[in-house]
Amino acid sequence: MALIPFEPFRHLENVRRELDRFFTPGVPFGWLTGTEGNFGVPRIDVYETDNEVVATCDLPGLEKKEDVQIDIDNNVLTISGTINRVNEVRDERMHRQERFVGRFHRSVTLPARVAAEGVKASYRNGVLEVRMPKLQTDTRRRIDVEFH
Repeated sequence: MALIPFEPFRHLENVRRELDRFFTPGVPFGWLTGTEGNFGVPRIDVYETDNEVVATCDLPGLEKKEDVQIDIDNNVLTISGTINRVNEVRDERMHRQERFVGRFHRSVTLPARVAAEGVKASYRNGVLEVRMPKLQTDTRRRIDVEFH
């Protein structure tokens, strides 16, 4: 029978590797960004077209529309709510749980002013998409010069 040397710190290396993976900036962990470092802060992309600002947010696990709230105030988009997983295994047979459960909240400043009317939100395949029409304000004005 071969002897296996005792290595008391071997298991700590696995723990260190898991912690490094969790806290390393830019490395995704579950559905959260590594740069956020907080549970409950979903990933979000914001881009604009000629007529609207579009935000897409990863929110896997939403079960009904009452679980998410979308607010736009002073050019800041806020998405918040709760992920409830009611039909999940919750006993001693659970070996690892990495999928997020609980409250989430994310606020981002929008790149352009948007109108409160006409905002549309849709949820499909775990992604929430919010389309916000841009305010069509023409700030350019021609000034006539008076000659005397």
